[in-house]
Amino acid sequence: MRGEFVDVGGARLYYFAAGTRGEGEPVLLLHGFPTSSHLWRDVVPLVPAGHRVVVVDLLGYGRSDPPGGRDVGIKGHAERIIALLDALRINFAAVVGHDVGGGIAQYLAVRHPTRVARLCLIDSVAFDDWPTRDVKLARATLPLTRHLPATWILSLLRSDLQRGYSEHEEGARSIDMYVRPFAAPDGLDSLVQHLSALNSEETQALAPRLKDIVAPTSVIWGAHDPFLPLSLGKRLAEAIPGSTFDVIPDVRHFVPESAPATVATILTGWLAR
Repeated sequence: MRGEFVDVGGARLYYFAAGTRGEGEPVLLLHGFPTSSHLWRDVVPLVPAGHRVVVVDLLGYGRSDPPGGRDVGIKGHAERIIALLDALRINFAAVVGHDVGGGIAQYLAVRHPTRVARLCLIDSVAFDDWPTRDVKLARATLPLTRHLPATWILSLLRSDLQRGYSEHEEGARSIDMYVRPFAAPDGLDSLVQHLSALNSEETQALAPRLKDIVAPTSVIWGAHDPFLPLSLGKRLAEAIPGSTFDVIPDVRHFVPESAPATVATILTGWLAR
């Protein structure tokens, strides 16, 4: 496993590659808000042999550069992913997206269908059923947010994210890592940019095109997701022809962390379809 930075449009994206090259398509793992490649740490070793695995920190998250005013909406992230694939000489990949990463994956499947060999959506944003009430409230108070202490804002973010984990200690360790970039001197500006970009307009625009997706698709959902309800996952699976729908019991939103073995088992079947 190795980590590197790639310049994409004047900003550095961090990624690492794992797995083994073989006849199988490369597998691209995309996280959402406000996480990072750390989300996939326990899934990566379980991806079946024969697949190159690429895990990326989206712009403004993890080790990648801060946004610096660049587009951090679904389209902006997706187009940078295409540039990253080009830089890595990957013509097409099996794309797995969680949360906002699922919205990015949908965009790729709709707008760049030849680059997506397979599609997997895990507790993904979709349609107009997001963001959550708390995120909408945070966005509405952004002018005030800029004048509040960063420690107070991060405390609220930590508390909200904790609801996405079944195990408190597991969540606390990960959340510490996820919010670290936002605790940097320019971190609050980065967080405000991300919050501003969290809206359903782009997924609403993609919704009528979901029926045109031909890539073998798997939809995976945590049974007790407090942010994106199970009904959203069912609706998403019904909108994409031939997709499968797996519900993982006893977990909440951060399914790749809470149930990595189950996710890997479903991915193994998906990659064999």
